[in-house]
Order: sequence, then C-alpha cells, then structure tokens
Amino acid sequence: MKPNFKLEDFRFQHKIKTRWRDLDAFRHINNATFLSYIEDARITFFQRWGINLKDKSLIVASVKIDYIKQLMHPTNIIIGQKVSRLGTKSFDISSVIFTEENNTAVCSSTITSVCYNFILKETVPLFKEIKKDYNI
Repeated sequence: MKPNFKLEDFRFQHKIKTRWRDLDAFRHINNATFLSYIEDARITFFQRWGINLKDKSLIVASVKIDYIKQLMHPTNIIIGQKVSRLGTKSFDISSVIFTEENNTAVCSSTITSVCYNFILKETVPLFKEIKKDYNI
C-alpha cells in the first residue's frame, strides 16, 4: 500500500534545495543525505523552544526512515514536520520530504528526541515550551 502523505498536514514546513554534492554514483540524491535534510529542518523546528545545547537540549534516541522514491538533482524540496507523539521525557517528530514542484512525497521519517541536560548529564522531563506548544 502506497503512503498518502499531504504537505498541508504539516504546520511546520522547511524549504531547501538539493546540492550537487548530494549525488551518488547512480546520479540521484544519496539516501544518507535525506537525514541531513531532515536534520536541517529539525534544527529550525526546535528554535521556537529555545534549545540552548547546555541545560536545555535534545538528543536523538531513534531514527526510522522509509524511502518512497528517488530524488533527482536539482530539485527544490519541502520538509514537513510535526510532533506525532509526546512522552514524559521524549517525543517523536514525523517528517516527510516533498518535491516542491508537485508535492510528491519522496521519504518519511520518525525521529525520537529526548530532552536532555548536558550540565547534569541526564534526561529531563519534557520542556515546558514543548508542553505549552501542544496544550499539555
């Protein structure tokens, strides 16, 4: 069964362009590069919560990615992201990369992020800004 992702289902959208250096020997965007695109969008997504990489940081605990179709260069892409699960110390971000030309999904990903304090070197409860953003 083919996934049915829609760009309008993502309130956060991040636009970028593929780069020449992202190509692999098969002349399409290398699969590993998709995670780089998602990471770029995720950093911007997190800025609204005041993440500071010291006492208020996030670490990646898990990454799952499904490749749907090849991505060619050059292509303008849009990464749609949303929080899809909230836990007590962690949450999931669902991401889908779409081509800007026709909003076709090329991959989907779920990343589990954990709230972390690098000063104390321990996990911490969900930050209040995350809870506020999702009315909990």
